[in-house]
This record gives sequence, C-alpha cells and structure tokens, in this order.
Amino acid sequence: MYARRGRVTTPNGSFETPAFMPVATAAAMKGLTPAQIRGTGSECILNNAFHLLLRPGAERVKALGGVHKFMRWSGPILTDSGGFQAFSMAQINRINEDGVTFQSFIDGSTIHLGPESSMRVQQDLGADIVMAFDDCPPAGESVAEPERLKRTLDAKDRTLRWLGRCVAAHCRDDQALLGIVQGGTELALRTASVQETCAFDLAGYAIGGVAVGEGTDAIERVVRHTAPLLPVDRPRYLMGVGYPRDIVMAVESGVDMFDCVLPTRNGRNGMAFTREGAIRLRNAIHADDAAPIEADCDCEACGGGFSRAYLRHLFLAGEMLGPTLVSIHNIRLFQRLLLDIRRAIDDDAWLQFRDRWPCVNQVQGRTPDPTGVLDD
Repeated sequence: MYARRGRVTTPNGSFETPAFMPVATAAAMKGLTPAQIRGTGSECILNNAFHLLLRPGAERVKALGGVHKFMRWSGPILTDSGGFQAFSMAQINRINEDGVTFQSFIDGSTIHLGPESSMRVQQDLGADIVMAFDDCPPAGESVAEPERLKRTLDAKDRTLRWLGRCVAAHCRDDQALLGIVQGGTELALRTASVQETCAFDLAGYAIGGVAVGEGTDAIERVVRHTAPLLPVDRPRYLMGVGYPRDIVMAVESGVDMFDCVLPTRNGRNGMAFTREGAIRLRNAIHADDAAPIEADCDCEACGGGFSRAYLRHLFLAGEMLGPTLVSIHNIRLFQRLLLDIRRAIDDDAWLQFRDRWPCVNQVQGRTPDPTGVLDD
C-alpha cells in the first residue's frame, strides 16, 4: 500500500493531505456561505476557469481583487484549466493544435481557449494552484477501437505539447502549476505520459482523464497503475474523483488530493452520504423518521437536530433549506472520511478504518453527467 500523509502550503494557507476539495464552480458553492464551507472542515476548494472565463470574466475578477477576495474565501483555491469543459460541454467546438474554439452557452459568442489563454485566465483569477491545459476526450468517444486508440494517443501527445506551452506562459511565482497525465485506459500510454510529464519540474502532478465515463474497475486499474509512478516528493492529484470507495482506493495507491461535485450535487437532489452508504431522503421510508442523517455526525444538519423526516419534508415542499443542509452534511461526511483516513495512516490502522466505514467497501451507483458540465 502506498498511502501517505503530507501538507501542501500555499500563499493563502495550507491543507493536510490526503485532502478532499469541494467544488465551487463559479466562485460559489450553491446554497452555502464561505463560513458554512469552512465549518465542514474544508481547507482547500476548487473553482472552474471555464465558467469564470464566461461569466463574469477573468479580467473583471482580477480587477475586483482576485477570486479569493471576490468570493470571500481566505483559504487555498485550485482552478482547473477549463479544457475538459471546453471539449465536452460546448455546443460547437473545433480542436486543433492551438486549442479549442467553442460557442459560449451564455451568449453564443465564439471563444478560443488554449494553453496560453488558459494560463492567462488562471493567473488573472489568482488561484493558488493552477492546472495545465490538457486534451481530455470523454471515455468511449469513438466506437471503433482503432479510432479510440488513435484519439487517446493524440490526446496524450497533444497534452504534453500543450504542457510545454503552459510552462512557458506561466509567469506567477505565487501560483503552483500542476501537469496532467493522460492516456485513457491504456496503461502503456499512462506510463509514457508519466515519464514525459514528469520531465517538467513542476509543483505537482495530476491524473486526468478518469471519471469521464469509465466503469469502476477501469478507474481502479488506471489509478493503481499510474499513481505509484509519479514523483514521491510532489503532490499527486486525482481529478474529479469521487465516491468514498474510489477515494480510499486512490489513497491506497498514493494519491494526495481529490475533488468531486458529488457531495453538493447529490445533496441538492436529496441524496445523503453516510458511513453505511448513500440514502435517498425523498423516499417514503423516511417520512416518520425522527433520527438525523447520521447519529455521530457533527455537521449543522445532524448536530442541529434536523431529522430525516424534516429534511424529506423540505425537499417535497421545495424549500431551499433542504439542499443546503444536506450539502453541508455531505461535505462534512467527506471531510470526516478524509480525517479518519489521515488518522489511519498515522496510526497504521487501515483495517480498523475500513471496518468503521462500510461504504468504502461498496461499489455505489454512479451518476455521470453526460454534458460534461462541472456543477457544484
């Protein structure tokens, strides 16, 4: 097992690893204040460069003091490059060596995003950790196997060429630039991508191109192969993952950082995560249940005495408080999971940890977002 502990230090504070970063796509986490996010134990959050580029615009955020001041978040922030969204969710896009040209879903205008412009956008936003612009085709984009393999190889090679341009364009010493390993589900391509990407002396490295439509087994196979190949003295980031089981598997493989929309997106739809597994609060079985979501949880929902019956009522009545409380609980559940993971690593008590968290031994149903929209 490669599980490890660490600390990442940035100009806006530090965070313990392994770490889970909640997603505040457009410089906001729907229905939650920064104080509520901080109250869940979250130390670092993620913003999406694509969405902030489209609205309100990176230059405007810069003029207003940067994304920390803009959203009133005093801790570390990571921005992704916007590449995946530009490739996957734009109504019209054209890919070439310069980047991707797409049509804005806000006003229909034509926008180009490439390595240099992605770096410029992220530097204007002012995040502490920024991601290189990469080519990330959705899983199974081509039905024909030879075409799929060619697209995967092309994406891996283009990502490397774009990384060189990102390194040249990146000019803020107070921002850590991370490179991204691609290669789809082809382990030989993953190995080559690690070697090529890590030839650049960067602050850290990410595993991209997973959780974009693959099954659980494929994700595990890629992560267990790729993570141990990355440098031991730099943070390792698994992008867009995931469920508690996926996180624990990746920690065992040596991954340090995670982000995912699941706690908030599922929370807004009435799904609550627990140690035993996820529950759907809209189900009639909870109509007369006076218990909280989880008895030993100290979040605002459970610690505040809100019952499953009351939360179900809020969802059925269309009250905003329901999504807010369940989102808070879910983020806190993920942070409690990561806190217990860190303790288990420190105490060399991994088997006992798994006994305390039955959900990490389950393969939970996935709720993929076929549009590719990163929605917090």
